[in-house]
Amino acid sequence: AALHAGSMARAAAVADCVQAVLGSRASANRVFELLELLGGEDEEDAACAARACGRLFGALLQRGELLAGPLPAEEACLAGSGSAEDKYKAWMRHRYQECVAGLAELMGHGSFRLKELALCTLMRFVELEAKHPLVAAEPQGSRTFPRERLKVVVDGLLPINEDASLLISRFQEYMEYDDVRYFVIKAVTGSIAQVMQKTKEVTLLLLGRVWINCSETPILCVKWGGTGSVWKGLGSKREECAHKQAFEKMWLSFLKHKLPAGLYKKVLVIMHDSILPYMNEPTLMIDFLTVAYGIGGAISLLALNGLFILIHQHNLEYPDFYKKLYSLLDPSIYHVKYRARFFHLTDLFLSSSHLPAYLVAAFIKRLSRLALTAPPEALLMIIPFICNLFRRHPACSVLVHRPNGPADPYIMEEEQPSQSRALESSLWEIQTLQNHYHPDVAKAAAVLNHSLSEIEDDLSGLLELSAYELFDKEVKKKAIDVPLEFEQVRGLFGKKNDIFAEHFTLD
Repeated sequence: AALHAGSMARAAAVADCVQAVLGSRASANRVFELLELLGGEDEEDAACAARACGRLFGALLQRGELLAGPLPAEEACLAGSGSAEDKYKAWMRHRYQECVAGLAELMGHGSFRLKELALCTLMRFVELEAKHPLVAAEPQGSRTFPRERLKVVVDGLLPINEDASLLISRFQEYMEYDDVRYFVIKAVTGSIAQVMQKTKEVTLLLLGRVWINCSETPILCVKWGGTGSVWKGLGSKREECAHKQAFEKMWLSFLKHKLPAGLYKKVLVIMHDSILPYMNEPTLMIDFLTVAYGIGGAISLLALNGLFILIHQHNLEYPDFYKKLYSLLDPSIYHVKYRARFFHLTDLFLSSSHLPAYLVAAFIKRLSRLALTAPPEALLMIIPFICNLFRRHPACSVLVHRPNGPADPYIMEEEQPSQSRALESSLWEIQTLQNHYHPDVAKAAAVLNHSLSEIEDDLSGLLELSAYELFDKEVKKKAIDVPLEFEQVRGLFGKKNDIFAEHFTLD
């Protein structure tokens, strides 16, 4: 109760301070009471002061009581020959600057409640400064976006020594606005060089939340204007192009820095759907993706998505693409986290009817050989996958119809698909899987004993199949009761009339 009473008294005192400053310029010095609480150590005082500063300076902005234009030094302004009105506005503008600095510090506070409050208050100032600008207006009466105020927010979202992921998630709602997104991109691009040394993870997190919505989206502050800090929205191709250019520059600035393997993978995961579609020239990512594709392992698998877009939509020529794809087929592909994505893309790459039979046969043979050590959940996906390849490329069916041929001539270690002699081989591996311990795998492998239907198998439900789902399916199967006839054993040794039968019985 005492704590509640203290809280109520504090709120009343702060509200009285705000009312006094707004009510009479003679009480202007009481603003220092709020600024002192804002920078204090007590969390409740700071929260109360942040809310009060938001109300106070929000009202002053709307009333035009903060000096607009270049802000001179406080001493020079007060000692100058200007009017009392101008001196008051300049003095209060300096207090506003101190308030913004205090809120910026709170964005690095240990309490998320204070961080969130500071963020929302600063974004409120961003919105108000756009309507009541403190800088010189653009020509033709255009409204100017307060870039400097937004940069304070962006700097707070990119701290050097702490995790800001939760605060960035909270900021996400502001990224729904076209103008905010555009100038966040500009601010991040300008800050990347300074923050990349220590905050690569957080920078990527913020960059990953930036996208371009070319449909009609709301505007927080600025919808029309001239050049410079003015954002016109995405109403025309010109504005959309400008937005994409800024987005493109931001990512290129980020990717020119050396990234650890973990971040490298995270960028590649979002490359195909969160970066390339929003670039003016996606081909600028060719070097990055081709280098990633050549690294090997999981990074090469993840680069496939981006390369697929560049090859099919932007006419990228990659002469050794299928050779590299073939080399990615190793025992790990049936176990990696990105297995579903890899086989989805591999299925697309092998869908063309213009591929030579020797190339497709090499993929079929290598996948079949690796299947001998694959887990059941992967086998239930790869066997239909191979069957679909046979349907698309009937010339490869010779592999199925050569069960009793000579010793297998296939060369597993050969890097060139054309030199692997796969087309001279047979699919004894699939025949072996017909004796697999898992009945579903054996049943799937037995399909190749008969003529395949013309309709391809749907792999969408099999790509993500997990061992847990397979086990759960088996557990839920209903057992069939089998009638048995037997004579119940009696006694220790199973004889009917021995002495043990009197004392040892099986009930």
